[in-house]
Amino acid sequence: MALSAVPKEVGESIPAHTPHALSVMFPTWQDNIYYEEGNPIVTSKMQSGYPRFFIHPCIQKLCGRLVDKFGQEGDAGMLFPTYKIAEQCRSFMDRYYRNPTGTIRIVEFKIASIIPAAEQSKVSVYIILFPKDAFPIAKQFWQHTGDTVSSRMAEYCLRILDENQQQASSRKDSDLFKPKQSLNSRSRNYYSTRANNTVEEKTEKAVEQTTYVEERYGRNLPIQFAKNAKTILRRRIAGLVSSQENDNPKNEQIISINLEEQKQVKGERGIRGLTEDDVYIYPCGMSAIYHAHQIAMMIGDRSLKSVSFGFPYTDTLKILQKWGAGCHFYGIGEEEDLDRLEKSLISGERILSLFCESPSNPLLKTPNLKKLRSLADQYQFMIVVDDTIGNFCNVNVLEWADMVVSSLTKIFSGDANVMGGSMILNPNRRFYKQLKEALAIDYEDIMWPEDAVFLERNSRSFRKRSSIINQNTEALCAMLKDHEKVEKVYYPKYVCKDNYDSLMTDSESAGYGGLFSVVFKCEQHAIDFYDNLDCAKGPSLGTNFTLASPYAILAHYTELDWAKKYEVCPYLVRVSVGLESREKLMCMFKKALDSITQ
Repeated sequence: MALSAVPKEVGESIPAHTPHALSVMFPTWQDNIYYEEGNPIVTSKMQSGYPRFFIHPCIQKLCGRLVDKFGQEGDAGMLFPTYKIAEQCRSFMDRYYRNPTGTIRIVEFKIASIIPAAEQSKVSVYIILFPKDAFPIAKQFWQHTGDTVSSRMAEYCLRILDENQQQASSRKDSDLFKPKQSLNSRSRNYYSTRANNTVEEKTEKAVEQTTYVEERYGRNLPIQFAKNAKTILRRRIAGLVSSQENDNPKNEQIISINLEEQKQVKGERGIRGLTEDDVYIYPCGMSAIYHAHQIAMMIGDRSLKSVSFGFPYTDTLKILQKWGAGCHFYGIGEEEDLDRLEKSLISGERILSLFCESPSNPLLKTPNLKKLRSLADQYQFMIVVDDTIGNFCNVNVLEWADMVVSSLTKIFSGDANVMGGSMILNPNRRFYKQLKEALAIDYEDIMWPEDAVFLERNSRSFRKRSSIINQNTEALCAMLKDHEKVEKVYYPKYVCKDNYDSLMTDSESAGYGGLFSVVFKCEQHAIDFYDNLDCAKGPSLGTNFTLASPYAILAHYTELDWAKKYEVCPYLVRVSVGLESREKLMCMFKKALDSITQ
């Protein structure tokens, strides 16, 4: 599999020359600090970024147009794909926006092409308008929940608006209609879709070129196949298909399209009773986590707190803390914390749900899921496991969980050009029926059709890539673990190994995953290593190419001392290993190690 060239300059997109890239190049340690401090030395050069933190230029542009149309002086705005999500954002802002300087409103904007035979009949965009000083609160909702607008959706809307503007430029009826105010205080504004700006030649050429390359070389399919793509994705995520060869979907054998027959099969997820209807697709992994918690509160006692077991990715903890009754945090996530949790339950403490990662990010610890399951059955709480880093090629966690959530953005996709997330229900657990009933009410399929097409295409080679990355990572970690300049390597083979091994699949290609973290003897050694590591460097993980980041700096810059209490060293370097040749990877890391001065 050909890998794109590694970007060299700060702010360049990762992958390079990719309109919907999901990461950004920070070649030096200091670049990461500048980014966290909002220093224009870095921020002014950023072509892209991780979409929950860096709002894509297409989304910014579309939002700016709608603020100009519908906003008041001093307003800012944020876009969402449905009214329900926009209303949830407004509720969040009502709670956390102190001393408001203005009102928060929701506008629905319907976009439809005036050109016959457009690929989408109509698209609704919901913009929430608020005073500019409330933007950080709205951004928190966007970041934490992941219920965001797709950059491809924004790109499509801009293209339609610009095409309509061209078509309408010679018409007498090109003026906008006035908005209609509804009775429930939200504004449902039905405007014509004509934009004020002319088509930008550079953007138009980029779209045409991207579409040509992707369709010509098989990296995309026409958008009308999106429904089929989502069906294939649900089956693939449920483990109800066989392995593929040569990335050809014709070689992918579906166990059965009959749901009752699917229930009789023990697929790759390791349990019987599972069907594709137990898989729910979300716009990103954090959205799946957010909705797992929302659903838990719908069917359980929402006055009870949830548990975060182990040190999780930062936004998972924020979700549990900011929504519902709050969170009990067991940040070490090993046997001592398990004993503390059990004693708390024995003493009468009751919890709504327990969230954990298997293994965790960035310390790669695997919790004792079998013991946690025993406690959950005894004390009647739900278990939600994030298996993003382990991935179901390597570990079977669904057997021990009520819900399994995952970021499909990562190794499942690999190409770092599309977002996605999933939630799977275990049909054999106590809360299954209630969860299904709640999801029948709450679930919205908001994955943009074109994103589904990209994700389906990318994930065809998932198993093959996972196997190669397992082997590359194990070889690298073996070299690093015994190196004199390395203090510690966090990797499932070396951390909580028994817990991980107990969950491993029986596949010959199963391994310990593609992520590890390395700690050096001092901060300067970490800086020397990072600055001289010749690979892509930026946020995200699970990419087809090796990607490194100073994790604590990017995720916990304002709370480094707090994170350190839970073993997250301020100068920890997290590495997501890619598909490069073993020889190239070894050479790359040895060169970076040699740069460390004693």
